[in-house]
Amino acid sequence: MAIITEANATLAVLIDADNAQASIIEGLLSEIAKFGVASVKRIYGDWTTPNLGQWKTVLLNHSIQPIQQFRYTTGKNATDSAMIIDAMDLLYTEKFDGFCIVSSDSDFTRLGSRIRESGKRVYGFGEKKTPMPFVAACDRFIYTEVFSIAESAEKESTKIPSHKLRQDPKLISLFQVAIDAASNEDGWANLGGVGSNIIKNAPDFDPRNYGYAKLADLAKAIELFDIEKHQTHLLLRNKQKK
Repeated sequence: MAIITEANATLAVLIDADNAQASIIEGLLSEIAKFGVASVKRIYGDWTTPNLGQWKTVLLNHSIQPIQQFRYTTGKNATDSAMIIDAMDLLYTEKFDGFCIVSSDSDFTRLGSRIRESGKRVYGFGEKKTPMPFVAACDRFIYTEVFSIAESAEKESTKIPSHKLRQDPKLISLFQVAIDAASNEDGWANLGGVGSNIIKNAPDFDPRNYGYAKLADLAKAIELFDIEKHQTHLLLRNKQKK
């Protein structure tokens, strides 16, 4: 049996056009490519309405299939229901290793949980206004604002300075707990293991949320950890472990 890795994982990408901006498409697809191959790309909405015109110009260029869903009444849920039905149909085919749900809508919380119950990965993408229940229902959740941040990640103005990072108790706790969980007897932990443990506790964690392109850059900026280069790996240790 073939070993599934992030490089060859088969993904279904489902986009809620009413809750996502067309301007994110380049960054979105580049991010999804890190998790696997987008075999299915569908976007849902009422394409008879003018507010989705921004999407129409990018669909063909990125081979995204538009799914028409008329609004039966003024309000919401018709698009959400269509996405949920399609997601379950795709899940039952057992052809996919994971699902990418692009929306800031909490209505997809149960869908994310149900897909994970089936042993599939769930990657969520939405704005920072996304309710936490949906964020927590995903294995990973990426805020789409980071796609614009990434373009200027090298600019100092986008980076939260060290003294402010140290004043963020949640951030410091995430690192300290993750280092303890991934460390050896000497207290040293591989950076990759630290990152994996952080994501388990906070699916929406991303160094780009703080203006740093990589986890290593963020860890160094915090200035609360011992950091050591070991061959090709970076090791971290809580300073109190000295």
